[in-house]
Amino acid sequence: MAALMAALARPFRRGPAGLGTALRREAMGGPRGRGTQVLRKNLQRGVVLSTGSFLVYEAHKLISGFAEVHASFKVEDVIEQADYLYGSGETEKLYRLLVQHKNSDDAELLWRLARSSRDLAQLGSTSAEEKKKLTYDSLEYAKKALERNESNFAAHKWYGICLSDVGDYEGIKTKIGNAIIIKEHFQRAIELNPKDATTIHLIGIWCYSFAEMPWYQRKIAATLFATPPTSTFQEALRYFHMAEEADPNFYSKNLLFLGKTYLKLNNKKMALLWLSKAKEYPAQTEEDKQVQKEALELLNSI
Repeated sequence: MAALMAALARPFRRGPAGLGTALRREAMGGPRGRGTQVLRKNLQRGVVLSTGSFLVYEAHKLISGFAEVHASFKVEDVIEQADYLYGSGETEKLYRLLVQHKNSDDAELLWRLARSSRDLAQLGSTSAEEKKKLTYDSLEYAKKALERNESNFAAHKWYGICLSDVGDYEGIKTKIGNAIIIKEHFQRAIELNPKDATTIHLIGIWCYSFAEMPWYQRKIAATLFATPPTSTFQEALRYFHMAEEADPNFYSKNLLFLGKTYLKLNNKKMALLWLSKAKEYPAQTEEDKQVQKEALELLNSI
């Protein structure tokens, strides 16, 4: 469970962003500085990240308090502004925009609010008390999004992520007890959107975590389930490759885990290939640098 908990616990924001870097790239279409490729992927994923002066001005007015939210305010406009702010890494402004719509019945707004609440909770400037409140709030928003639209893939993805976060406050038994539910929601998200590389990667992490689960956590799992959840490194490998096929080179850590999984399977040739790719991945964030460092250490140990 350690790998899964670590992956889901990382801040989903700019800077040392962990898996959040991949999720932000999902919205932005890839790492910064890829020019045409970024624009192409933006269009493919249907994420409107207009940088037109009108949008910037309107978003600024709204966030700065110069505009009020009216009943006639179009959901599409809020989503467009929200995606712009998310792509710009404006975590606090984004939350202030979306929390005004917490009573909305629109699943697209609600899952974005769940994500935004989680992002805000992960900021270093957020107090422990506020972080806990935001963590539970994010789960409620994701749950509400699912209730409004069970066919929304992002609602399933963020419900799984937020449910894992809540487990941090409720202990290892709850964390393990929720593991099957988390995987089910990730799988449902993939059924609804087979090209969502980040969710596919998360299932790979889930499988890897259970494949290497220590004995004492297996004992806890055995007390919670008639048939405890299990997985194999072969299954984890399959998901990591699926993620790479869905969006090649989208995330340095997916490359790293491909190498690590091949090492677990004693396939040094393939491990060398993927660890080398991880080491050579252009470092856009602090996490990319950490991946490069770990990949180099593993390469030197082979």
